[in-house]
Amino acid sequence: MSGVRVRFAPSPTGYLHIGGARTALFNWLFARRTGGTFVLRVEDTDADRTITDSAERMMESFRWLGLTWDEGPGVGGGFGPYFQSQRRDIYAKYAGVLLERGEAYRCYCTPEELKAAREEAKRSGRFVGYNGRCRHLSEEQIRAFEAEGRKPALRLKTPLTGTTVVKDIIHGDVSFNNEEISDFVIMKSDGYPTYNFACVVDDHLMGITHVIRADEHLSNTPKQLMIYRAFGWTPPEFAHVPMILAPDRSKLSKRHGAQSVEEFRDAGYLPEAIVNYIALLGWTPPDPSREILSLEEMVRQFDLNKVSATPAVYDVTKLTWMNGYYMRTIDLDRLTGLYADFAVRSSLLQRYEVRERWEWLKKVVSALRERARTLTEMVEASVYFFRDPQEFDPAGVKKYFQDRNIANLLRKCVDTLKLVDNFDAATLEVRYRELAEREGVKASALIHPTRLAITGRTAGPGLFEIMEILGKDAVLRRMAKAADLIESDAIPLSSTAS
Repeated sequence: MSGVRVRFAPSPTGYLHIGGARTALFNWLFARRTGGTFVLRVEDTDADRTITDSAERMMESFRWLGLTWDEGPGVGGGFGPYFQSQRRDIYAKYAGVLLERGEAYRCYCTPEELKAAREEAKRSGRFVGYNGRCRHLSEEQIRAFEAEGRKPALRLKTPLTGTTVVKDIIHGDVSFNNEEISDFVIMKSDGYPTYNFACVVDDHLMGITHVIRADEHLSNTPKQLMIYRAFGWTPPEFAHVPMILAPDRSKLSKRHGAQSVEEFRDAGYLPEAIVNYIALLGWTPPDPSREILSLEEMVRQFDLNKVSATPAVYDVTKLTWMNGYYMRTIDLDRLTGLYADFAVRSSLLQRYEVRERWEWLKKVVSALRERARTLTEMVEASVYFFRDPQEFDPAGVKKYFQDRNIANLLRKCVDTLKLVDNFDAATLEVRYRELAEREGVKASALIHPTRLAITGRTAGPGLFEIMEILGKDAVLRRMAKAADLIESDAIPLSSTAS
């Protein structure tokens, strides 16, 4: 299997969709599993749909996911160019070969004539496909069309009877009736190739041995096999992976939330979580009970025969759970760096402060990582480490700040904390429990109001850990201010409960 060559060939018409990333990952895993080569090819022959920076953004998403390619843009290789728009002369050459062999012919039908023929077929209840009008043109007819200035497209002569069988690794043998595949265009009248033709020429010339792609392309495969036969080329093996459905089993759409790799990245998801999650969308590892898999484990275990033919269901809740796992387990320095980028973007700190406050930031991240599921959640949860609370959770206020005696307790906490020299979590907890015993109250009667006073929230990391990270001055200042607000009945409430 050392000669395995696979490719991912996106059209640069937008962002890298999560489904496209999954297909690319399966190709990448198969190449790595077999010691083969992963090729990236950009199918950009549709100028009307191509977005200028789309290809580069897709490639950046690949790099972010850790899916590097062995051949392709920016890497090179012996089979380039790897942008189809730079291969037009190649397609013209091979189209000419089919024309000379009599496997293809020039079609001079205008769009209006083709439309009229389709409508007539519908009215008559016949198969709606090209009627073969130009398949047997005489030289005289060709000269007449040329004299009119018509620019011909090129059509492949397809078999008129029989079936074409696609031998698919995932779906098994799938038969297509040749009578329902009319002569199709391989080169458009503007000189650009159609998808099926360019795909076959490139896959053959680039030595692709396995085509692993979305099963929406299964219906294209019999046409591509016909092109392979016309050239006398051996086709690659095909594996059409199942589509990804929304939780309600409908087609994924914007109403289901983020769909592109960029959107997930910007929402604070980690690349290893996304890779881990999408690998399991349709593929079953040897131990189905194991859901957390490293990229190295996936490479060792990946098997195309274990990819299901049924659609996979996309579940952002599970992805978020998985992301939370990686948030808790990746290297703290790396997580701090990722968090810092988001914190700077959210204006919690300036870029120059990251290096200056690095050790302190690590403490903040360490305190929050057990509860945060995404980097954006972590940033939102960390606001009170940078700013005194301006509002307080309404439910917490109702529960912990309604009794004016709480202000008195908070001031006693302040007096106690002023005497603490070692402002660390262990010492603070001892002092609080001693104070609670002297006051004849449970420790929680001090802990909950203090948390609300210094964070504005009712939940989060351990209180004493928060106090240590905030430092003595900030804690005393916030508690004194909360006591003043309670006594004056002027507590500003946040719009949403924490």
